[in-house]
Amino acid sequence: MPFILEAILVSFGMLLIFSLAFLALFLLAITMMPVERSLSKMIWDATTPKKLPVSTAKTTFRDFSKKH
Repeated sequence: MPFILEAILVSFGMLLIFSLAFLALFLLAITMMPVERSLSKMIWDATTPKKLPVSTAKTTFRDFSKKH
């Protein structure tokens, strides 16, 4: 087999293996996306500080000055 033909076949083989590995990782990432999304939401909800309840009564300047 001539050297040029062998080099071309090896190059195409390497490109084929690379593209198949990329396709496999891409399909794995698409498959795992819902799991990652739910884990990310769980972590985000656990680390965000809880909001303080908003009081319904309006405070005035006198109320503020009494407290401080």
